[in-house]
Amino acid sequence: MNRPAWDDDPAVSGWPGLPVLERDDTADVCVVGLGGSGLAAVAELLDRGLDVVGIDAGRVAAGAAGRNGGFLLGGPATFLHTALATWGPCAVDLYRATLAEIDSLERLLGSDVVRRTGSIRLAGVPGAPIELADSEDCDALAQCLRENDVAVEQYSGDLGRGIFLPDDAVMNPARRALGLASILAGRARLYEYTPATAIEPGAVTTPNGVVRCGLILVAVDGRLEQLLPQLDGRVRTARLQMLATSPVTPGRLPCPVYGRWGYDYAQQDASGRLYVGGGRDLFAVDEWTPSGEPTAQVQKYIESVATSFAGEPVSVDARWAASVGFTTDGRPLCTSVDDTVIAFGGYNGTGNLVGPVTARAAVALGLDGLAVPQYLSS
Repeated sequence: MNRPAWDDDPAVSGWPGLPVLERDDTADVCVVGLGGSGLAAVAELLDRGLDVVGIDAGRVAAGAAGRNGGFLLGGPATFLHTALATWGPCAVDLYRATLAEIDSLERLLGSDVVRRTGSIRLAGVPGAPIELADSEDCDALAQCLRENDVAVEQYSGDLGRGIFLPDDAVMNPARRALGLASILAGRARLYEYTPATAIEPGAVTTPNGVVRCGLILVAVDGRLEQLLPQLDGRVRTARLQMLATSPVTPGRLPCPVYGRWGYDYAQQDASGRLYVGGGRDLFAVDEWTPSGEPTAQVQKYIESVATSFAGEPVSVDARWAASVGFTTDGRPLCTSVDDTVIAFGGYNGTGNLVGPVTARAAVALGLDGLAVPQYLSS
C-alpha cells in the first residue's frame, strides 16, 4: 500500500492527465519537475512572456508535492527564532515571503482549495504530558513572532498547550498542484510521464525526444542528488511517511496541528478523516534513503500518533511515503550547476510555500543574473 489518500479527492482522481512528450521540441526555458516549485517557475516564466516546456517523470505532483501533509505554514523549516539566530534577519524575509505566497495561492485557487484555518503548534502531542523544553521553545517562538509583527496567540485546549498561528492555511497538496497545472497547461507545453534522462547545457533528453532551450530549471526536491550527482553532499534525500484514517469525531482538529517539536503532525477533513505523519527523527538512520516505500516500524509509530491526535481508536485506510530533500544548514538550495542549468530543491520537508519562493529566485538568477536571497543556499 503506497497510495496517498489525497488522491481520493474527485478533483485528483478525475485528473485527465497531460500528454507525454513524443518528439523533439524547442523553447526558451525547460522546467524539469512539475511539483509546486516547478509549476511556480512555469508561471513566473510565462508572466515574463517566455516560451516554456515543462516535464515530469510521472503525474504532476506525484512525488512529495502531492504526498505531503498539506500544511501551508509561514516561515522556513527551522522555527523562526532558531533561524534568526543562525541566518540573521533574512529569516524574517523568508517568513514574510511565505505568508505572501499563501495569499497568492488563496487568490488563485480559492478558499475551497486553500483553507485559511491557521495552525497550532503543540508542546508535545495530545494526551501526553507537556514536555517542558518543547513548551519553552513554543514560548520563545511566540515571542520572536511578536517582535517581528507576525500574528500569534497562546493555545490551551482539548489538544494540549502551545501556540496558534492565524495566518497559516491547509490544503490537499495534490489538488493544489493539479489546479495550478490546469491553469498553466493552456499557456505552456506541459508533459507528464516524461523523465529527464540527461541534462546538459541547452538540452534536456527524454525517452522520446530532446528539448532544446536557452535555460534549464531543475525543480526537483527528493532525489535531486541522483538526477544531478554534482549536488551530492549539498542535498540529501530522506523518506517521509504518512497514513490516513477512516473518519473519527469531526472537528477534533480545527486546523493543521503539529507537535513534539513539529515532527508529528495531522490535519482533518470535513468528513472527520485524519491525515497523519511523523516520526522521521526517531528512525533517522533508516529514513535517510531514496526509497519511497512505507515501512512497518514507522507506520506503527504514526498509528500511535494518529490515536493521540484523534483522541480515540483509529482505523487506517491508506499508507504512503515520499522522498524529500534536506540541506545541511536548513536553507533551501538554489544554485547554478552548469552553464544555463539551475537547480533548486532541498526544502527540508516544508516545500509547499518555500518551494515557490525559491522557484522565483531561480528564475531571477537564470534570466536576470540576480544573486539569490541570503535565506537560500547558492
